[in-house]
Amino acid sequence: MLRSKRDYLEAISSRYDRADKKAKTLILDEFCATCGYNRKYAIRLLGKPHKKALGKTGNRPGPKVIYHETKLIVALKRIWFATDQMCSKKLKAALPLWLPFYEMEFEPLDKASTEKLLRASPATIDRLLKPYRALHKKGRCTTRPGTLLKNQIPIKTDHWDVSQPGFFEADTVAHCGNSMAGDFVYSLTFTDILSGWTENRAVWGRGSQGVLKKIEDIEEGLVFPILGFDCDNGAEFLNHHLVRYFTDRPKKPVTFSRSRPYRKNDNAFVEQKNWTHVRQLLGYERFEKPEQVGLINDLYKTEWSLFTNYFCPTLKLKDKTKINSRYVKTYELPKTPCQRLLDSEHISPDAKKLLQEVYYSLNPFTLKSKIEEKLRAIFATLRLPLY
Repeated sequence: MLRSKRDYLEAISSRYDRADKKAKTLILDEFCATCGYNRKYAIRLLGKPHKKALGKTGNRPGPKVIYHETKLIVALKRIWFATDQMCSKKLKAALPLWLPFYEMEFEPLDKASTEKLLRASPATIDRLLKPYRALHKKGRCTTRPGTLLKNQIPIKTDHWDVSQPGFFEADTVAHCGNSMAGDFVYSLTFTDILSGWTENRAVWGRGSQGVLKKIEDIEEGLVFPILGFDCDNGAEFLNHHLVRYFTDRPKKPVTFSRSRPYRKNDNAFVEQKNWTHVRQLLGYERFEKPEQVGLINDLYKTEWSLFTNYFCPTLKLKDKTKINSRYVKTYELPKTPCQRLLDSEHISPDAKKLLQEVYYSLNPFTLKSKIEEKLRAIFATLRLPLY
């Protein structure tokens, strides 16, 4: 009886392989009725394990592999490295911006490969880039609470109504290496909450006058006005010079507020940019030479600002709901800060025209090449002289 069932299985297995879905259903019904097998067990017998027993080779289960072309993988890897190893969700949004420039910089891609890259999901991108992932380390925090004007500057524990650009968070990052002794360079990070538009400036130390001059420089280059300013409790921000600068304005004073001491999440937007816009660029080296300030600012004000604000999409939280003991977050589709400003009704037509003109004059691969060139010049200043 068992031998008869095996003979019957061998007789129908090849016919089952060639059949379409409807025919397979009929063969399976007949096989179950004849041998008295459970339907799932019969499917397993007709599937891959039985083919191996018969000396046959089966196909790989699941959908067919379509992302195996070397040219496609090389293009994805090059763009990923050029975007400073962007996460897959952001990279998917960045691919339509980068692919036209990739063909100009490297080699043209055929239409099929381009469509595959644009159609790839974030999970597929993660899977393709898995062999090239790298690890990063953490660094130091140097924020110390300031004592000036703490009673005059209100604490803001919730976020502004960010329905329009202009509400900024600010913070400083210390390039002190492993020691806080002596003087060294700081990076000032200035982030718009709605669009994610971020500007960085290098400053020697954390003196109030030096920080104020960099904020003035940042404001001159913005295409929209500053409406609100939120910072931590460091003395570089909580001082009379900055308060007068924002509040003693003839037209519309800027709302000045501060976070709670030792609460980083109150300034979550700028804290994130401290990593993506400063640490990933300059690392954790110690910059203790005054001439390094000019070199870093030359990079921050030109190529780095254009690169991050025009070609690097960012994620933005859309909704946060608490279900039982956990939070469920939903995010908007990734967009670049420039795209968010162009979509905003609060940006003037002249400002939008200026943003578009700047965008069409840029090439992200050229910007990336210049960034690397300037980084080499910056890190060359760290080398010790030979005696």
